[in-house]
Amino acid sequence: MGERWEVRRAGVRDAPHRVLMIPGALCTSEFYADVMAEPALAGLDMVAVTQPGFGPTEAPEDVSMEHYARLMAGFAADAGCDTVVGHSLGANVALEMAALGLFTGPLVLLSPTFSRGDEATFLTLLNGLHRVPVLRGAVWAAMLKLLPVGVKRQLPPRRAEALAAAMTGNDPTTCRRMVREYYAYLDRYPSLVPRLCGAGVPAWVVRGDHDEIGLTDEERRGLEACPRIRTVTVPDSGHFALVEQPALVAEVVMEAVAAGVR
Repeated sequence: MGERWEVRRAGVRDAPHRVLMIPGALCTSEFYADVMAEPALAGLDMVAVTQPGFGPTEAPEDVSMEHYARLMAGFAADAGCDTVVGHSLGANVALEMAALGLFTGPLVLLSPTFSRGDEATFLTLLNGLHRVPVLRGAVWAAMLKLLPVGVKRQLPPRRAEALAAAMTGNDPTTCRRMVREYYAYLDRYPSLVPRLCGAGVPAWVVRGDHDEIGLTDEERRGLEACPRIRTVTVPDSGHFALVEQPALVAEVVMEAVAAGVR
């Protein structure tokens, strides 16, 4: 697969079904450890892959969402994955894999963003700093030091230290480039709901009941009107439902895998 990949595996090698799991921005495959350990998924072959440029991995020259979709679709094809799970930015990459016709299997999208206005306010403000060269480097460096501390408050205590540690080591310049390309991607589409629906693949859109990423009423109606999309609300969880409620997320993953064989 090449040295750029940081990979975590679990389950049964050479099982009938292999699931690719894509972490979100600044996150590594460590964020899928809880889901991958769920007994419900024990019969699957699971591969969680840190996106190049996050954690200890090297970023590609092209950090656009479309290029990440091509990279992850290539990995999925080479590894023989028939289902894709993505969290946050990873969910949008998975969405784009399907929208570009690069992956035709079921998707589980954990807290994707469907429009620019849905995104967290702090990230939008950070993205705006690219117009202020004197500040942008220092602010991004400071944010990458402070973010793991803030994220710890959203995570179960038993996992908070390990997951916060997994978010360290991200390069400020690389992250700034990625976020700029991500917002350029959101600017190209007033809403990504028609793009997902038009991809024609089975998709589960999964959100915590107090997720910080927004979802407008129009977006929700669009998702509910699409016959191949199911929306799932995970109780007692926010943006990190995969860590807060891994058993419920695992149930959704099994539904998606089962849909792929029908």
